[in-house]
Amino acid sequence: MTARKLSIGGAALALVAAGVASTTASASANVPLTQVSADPFNNPTSQHATELEPDTFAHGNTVVGAFQVGRFFDGGASDIGVVRSGDGGRTWGTPAFLPGMTSSSGATGSPFERVSDASVAYDATHKTWLVSSIPITAAGVVPTVLVNRSTDDGRTWSAPVSMPPPAAKTVNLDKNWTVCDNHPTSPFAGNCYTELDNFAAGDVELMSTSTDGGRNWSVPVSTAGHDKGLGGQPVVQPDGTVVVPFESLNGKIEAFTSSDGGASWSKGTEVSSIRFHGVAGDLRTSPLPSAEIDAGGRVYVAWEDCRFRAKCSSNDIVFVTSSDGRRWSDAARVPIDAVTSGVDHFIPGLAVNAATTGTHAKLALTYYFYPDATCASGCRLDVGYISSPDGGAHWGPATMLAGPMSLDDIASTSQGPMVGDYISTSFAGPTATTLFAVGHRRPSATAPFDEAMYAPSSPLTVATQSQATRPSTTTGVVVPITGVGTGETHHALRDD
Repeated sequence: MTARKLSIGGAALALVAAGVASTTASASANVPLTQVSADPFNNPTSQHATELEPDTFAHGNTVVGAFQVGRFFDGGASDIGVVRSGDGGRTWGTPAFLPGMTSSSGATGSPFERVSDASVAYDATHKTWLVSSIPITAAGVVPTVLVNRSTDDGRTWSAPVSMPPPAAKTVNLDKNWTVCDNHPTSPFAGNCYTELDNFAAGDVELMSTSTDGGRNWSVPVSTAGHDKGLGGQPVVQPDGTVVVPFESLNGKIEAFTSSDGGASWSKGTEVSSIRFHGVAGDLRTSPLPSAEIDAGGRVYVAWEDCRFRAKCSSNDIVFVTSSDGRRWSDAARVPIDAVTSGVDHFIPGLAVNAATTGTHAKLALTYYFYPDATCASGCRLDVGYISSPDGGAHWGPATMLAGPMSLDDIASTSQGPMVGDYISTSFAGPTATTLFAVGHRRPSATAPFDEAMYAPSSPLTVATQSQATRPSTTTGVVVPITGVGTGETHHALRDD
């Protein structure tokens, strides 16, 4: 098959559809990485070469990842890029760039200048892959959610279909996330659900449902409590109950549910308070939840939180679990390092092996971090990985996947340097894979960025019981809530 050449910071990279794109060992990191994509666009209105904010999903051995390409300073990107692996993340094919999306990507007749917030799902009933995203007009308005479909296992993609707008006086949508009910015994198997919020209506949380593989979607409806927030990540339990953890506007992680196939949604209930340490260097990040589910229906939710650090001096990654989406465990700390270390952890991407459950549930977590939360000698941005073989009771050793990066090496935005508001990790069989943005030193004044999508060259293993010697803890220094304003957290992430 013919290799496709894409320009990356002045160097040509051959991306071969059936093989590894490009392999490089990150300086100071412990594993080799594969560059799986590169920004091919040259519109003068956005930043090149930049790729960021990936989501991934796995079904069988197929892994699909989607991400922003060509980031605009004040929100959105030129297009959404998609990469596919057919062997669980061992090799990656030639990247695709979704058709029909934006005028910036050359889509004829598109009314949208930009697009943002890619989310990947798979509908096993209809054998269809979905990528949802939010398109942005030149005026900065998001009037709909777009969904691109693939019926050939992620190899090719349709032009987007549009979700109907909510019944509201004004509409400006944000932070979509899509999931499908793939449980064969569920009464709603084949339903797909997309969470979004309407910024123009005070960030009211909304849900839309598709029953035909993403071809058509219901008018988005609000919850019984007209809950307000953003960043909801729906997961589906084996009986068809949908649980949607989200970041509320009152300094909490909350969750709402549906037990009738998305016809109605409960009022949100508290999952946990948020205690957030503002990240140095103005890095764009916020305590958005990362949610997953095990084979028995237990929901896991992780976010960045400083409650275990003296004076809330830096963030850990913390997590909670629930069997019903209403009653939740106390927040536990992922023991990546000592609470006195001064390391700051953020932007978690949590995965749970859907073939495992309970005390045997396998967890994998990718995250970004600063070795020094104060950035006293300049901010050094790294990517880490850690895993648990027993449902988060114990964790193995942490591994550095990428870095160090300077904040000058990643896309510049009106709300700070950016690798993404979220990242993702997915299990394909017993091993995990992930995508994340890595920035390299600026090649030249005329080529200011070299930020692209990378994956571990080999799938990531889960720690064994003998390796998992670090217990999760709910003990430590607990401090009052700080740094989470009602509007501040949302505005730090808004694509406007």
